[in-house]
Amino acid sequence: MDIIITPSSSPLPIDRAYCLSMVIKSFKGRRDVEVHLFRACWKDGEFKKSDLDKLIGAPIDPSSTDPAGSRTVILESFTDSERDLIVNYLKEQYSTRLTALNSTPLTFPVPAGLTGLSQVHAGKNIGFIEFEKIPSYSLEIPLKGLYDLSQHPPIVEG
Repeated sequence: MDIIITPSSSPLPIDRAYCLSMVIKSFKGRRDVEVHLFRACWKDGEFKKSDLDKLIGAPIDPSSTDPAGSRTVILESFTDSERDLIVNYLKEQYSTRLTALNSTPLTFPVPAGLTGLSQVHAGKNIGFIEFEKIPSYSLEIPLKGLYDLSQHPPIVEG
């Protein structure tokens, strides 16, 4: 399994600033499915809205300027210690099922108008892995994973 943890090239303005993904060899009839991991919930008032707004910059798309989704992206991210706990857990539990674990820091300022992973709606090809429902999940981090099966080749061509 490849584990790639990209360090920040400059000091980060907030501890919770790391994205994490995993690649599952075989999942729901698909090969090499990338799953974007995220914090599923956080305490109300954990960060002041005004403090988060200082971390949000100009939008990528001028028609989408709402900062709410971008705040969610930050809140869904992990601290470096949380990231390390999750990576170690996944290595121990799923080393034979995963091909990669990847982590990168967010780039600040985070563009306005983004959509948080928890704001995506499940559908035919898009779904969530809810780690807290897995009996062997032992971490206290409310972890979920978002996948999109349409982005990955089927195991059997039909």
